[in-house]
Amino acid sequence: MDDRLKTIVDLEKYPIHDLNCPVIQKLIQKCKLELELFSCSTIPNFILPKSLERMNSELEKQLDEVYMSKENINAYLYAKDDPSLPPDHPKRNFMKRYNGYLNSDCFSKNSEMKYLYETDELLNFASACLDISPIYRWADPLACHAYNIMEPNGILPWHFDSCEFTLSIMIQKPEKGGIFEYCPNIRKPGHENFNEVKKVLNGDRKNVRQLKLEPGDLQIFKGRFTLHRVTMVEGLKSRYMCIPAYVLDPWRVNTPEHSKAIYGKILPIHIERNQERSDGLAD
Repeated sequence: MDDRLKTIVDLEKYPIHDLNCPVIQKLIQKCKLELELFSCSTIPNFILPKSLERMNSELEKQLDEVYMSKENINAYLYAKDDPSLPPDHPKRNFMKRYNGYLNSDCFSKNSEMKYLYETDELLNFASACLDISPIYRWADPLACHAYNIMEPNGILPWHFDSCEFTLSIMIQKPEKGGIFEYCPNIRKPGHENFNEVKKVLNGDRKNVRQLKLEPGDLQIFKGRFTLHRVTMVEGLKSRYMCIPAYVLDPWRVNTPEHSKAIYGKILPIHIERNQERSDGLAD
């Protein structure tokens, strides 16, 4: 293990470099159960305060490079309508979006977050908690560990992720709002469950759960199978998150449409690898 990891993760409380130790084994079992039941698990104060300060600083120095978007999208991250579908189909429900990303290719070589994402310790810990092996770091050069920025009045509507799993880390909490809401395991490979998705989009909250993250918390999340959103950010402070992403297919990246809409540009890799998803789900 590199000594730098000790300055980022609270290894005394969460010794992720030793997955066989009793403390981590107990934590892994807790995360497994929560992920199975709720598609989400949270580990408080995972990142050390000094590392949080460094992450916040490296982001704020590059805020001018953040790609902000106000384009309305549907739950499948598309902005284009499909008139061939029924008017009430969830793919035709377009919602207000205002957020941005510091793309992964903007990170400096010695970035705190980039370093953490590229450690095997974090990858192996995530894999153990998900009870899935192997998982891979996302090959998408723009989205693999991007910072998500939501300024005051920012909102991220109901959607599914393109990647299977994310490790959201709260960097800066807004004064009010910016609450993460989700509907566990609402779809699965080969089964979109459009009727239940439509209910949520129309305001049904019986299966909606809330998660109030604090700076330094780590959230492990099955975002491709779980409908989720972030409520409007209120007050004067922005909401900063980092979203390290993991996938089942080491070759897969975002579609060109998603890359353009969410990250502001398309790279050759997005065109070269633009093929139908093997899980049969809409992006």
